[in-house]
Amino acid sequence: MADHHDDDLIPSQTAGYKPGEKKTLEQYQDLDAQDESLKKWKESLGLGNSSAISPADDPRRVVVDYIALEIEGRDDVIVDLSTQHALEQAKNTPFTIKEGIEYRMKVKFRVQHEVVSGLKYLQIVKRRGITVDKTEEMIGSYGPSADAYEKKFQLEEAPSGMLARGHYVAMSRFIDDDNVTHMEWSWSFDIKKDW
Repeated sequence: MADHHDDDLIPSQTAGYKPGEKKTLEQYQDLDAQDESLKKWKESLGLGNSSAISPADDPRRVVVDYIALEIEGRDDVIVDLSTQHALEQAKNTPFTIKEGIEYRMKVKFRVQHEVVSGLKYLQIVKRRGITVDKTEEMIGSYGPSADAYEKKFQLEEAPSGMLARGHYVAMSRFIDDDNVTHMEWSWSFDIKKDW
């Protein structure tokens, strides 16, 4: 895992917001069955699906399969994050982004064992040791499911011009309302004039 010393990867706090009390999966399932809005909320978390099986030999609550750049007219640029080897590859194998293109990041992940509340994606991008971009994206709250979830982020535009071209290093973290870091890794990319 990456170092935890970077204060840039701490989520922002909303004044007055206090995360709800942590509950087990069983406690969520036993919440007031007479409340229709609560029932719909529980269904949105997948709590009605008793077939969701979490592997006993994998204690992780959030398993990130990949993060990708979705670019209109091109295949997605996928950064595999599913194994420790894939994380090392992401760190040591930069990919190319064409300057000035519009893209959208997306993440595919699974939740297992228990509900994850307020999952966020944090990212800082550095060039020559100087932070040039910081992203904080709310992913949401999810219940365990055998099926993967996919979350698409806001549309962005890659920087352009001679000064923007070059090598960038990013640090990313998935963290929840309980300040549990589910995954942290570094990766790199190059902004070039063309693909």
